[in-house]
Amino acid sequence: MQTPPPEPAPSPVVAGSACRTATASLHFDFDGASASACSVTGERDFTLLVTPEHFPPINPSPWYAFRYQAEGDAPVTVTLRYLGGFHRYAPNWRSGEETRDLAAAVSDNGAKAVIALPPGSGVVSAQEVIAPGDAAADLARWSRLSGAPVFTIGFSHDARAIGAIRLGREDAPRLIVLLGRQHPPEVTGAIAMRAFVDALAARADTLGDVQVLVVPMLNPDGTAHGHWRANRGAVDLNRDWGLFTQPETRAVKAWLDALPSGVRPALMVDFHSTGRNLFYVQGKGEASVDQQRFLAAWLEGRETALAGYPFTIEPRNANPGSGTAKNWFHQTYAIPSYTYEVGDDADRPATVAAARALAGSLIPALDAAKD
Repeated sequence: MQTPPPEPAPSPVVAGSACRTATASLHFDFDGASASACSVTGERDFTLLVTPEHFPPINPSPWYAFRYQAEGDAPVTVTLRYLGGFHRYAPNWRSGEETRDLAAAVSDNGAKAVIALPPGSGVVSAQEVIAPGDAAADLARWSRLSGAPVFTIGFSHDARAIGAIRLGREDAPRLIVLLGRQHPPEVTGAIAMRAFVDALAARADTLGDVQVLVVPMLNPDGTAHGHWRANRGAVDLNRDWGLFTQPETRAVKAWLDALPSGVRPALMVDFHSTGRNLFYVQGKGEASVDQQRFLAAWLEGRETALAGYPFTIEPRNANPGSGTAKNWFHQTYAIPSYTYEVGDDADRPATVAAARALAGSLIPALDAAKD
């Protein structure tokens, strides 16, 4: 049982935490809000400078999130100006239970986007906001579905608990590891992971000789602070596997190192987002016969079979030597280790349905590979 560190101190108020005129205001006071510098450029016009959490180069995943309030019936205009990136994510607008994507007028080079917001109030973000509290709610739901307890696998730099759950019997010899939210803005991957685990948790009593470790939000600090890529240590966690310089990756490794002698990882799936739906898998030269059989049983031939969710399979050693979870798990345990990439603009209901279908065929595919 880990002893928790002291409670985190309140996050400092960043410059631009509120930006207001007599009739309108922008606020950055919730988990997932970006630390964007805000300028008032008119009575109902604002400009945000969207910047990364550390000096470039950095993967261009330019996250923005704020809430606004506006009196009267006139719209509010927000201009996004990007430093070290370009406009990638369509603005998502939410007010109460209503949510929709908004149009943005994007400059030719992508360095600027202008959004017209409806009167009233709402939250605007680069994708749907799925914050640490939402991950905790997911874990609680999976616990109710499966009867498995939620536990803390470790703590972040800011002393946030990294929640996890183990589905199935603790002595089941084959372990599947599911990781999520190493990169904060990659929300579509989180949507897929939520549906994937929903399907597994609902039938946790049928897993047999398989257990599943689920860590839905490995980077809670980066997610809460609206980072593009890194944790609070200014490190891309999906480049830290093998190095283990950060508390988040070390926590997973420590848990794996403490497994009983009869339990061993059999598969790792790491959920992310990118420009299109794809799976990064081991290259033909890397994959053993059993690994190739698992790929054939689980994914091959299904690229266009899931309604509204076409995907591609890329069998290659992506980012060789760079400390990705995919490479480390494969090299350490000689198991299939896949990156489950969901397109930024992927249809949400189709993403959910596909994830549930892929979860349903996962254990049979593992069984087929070992027969």
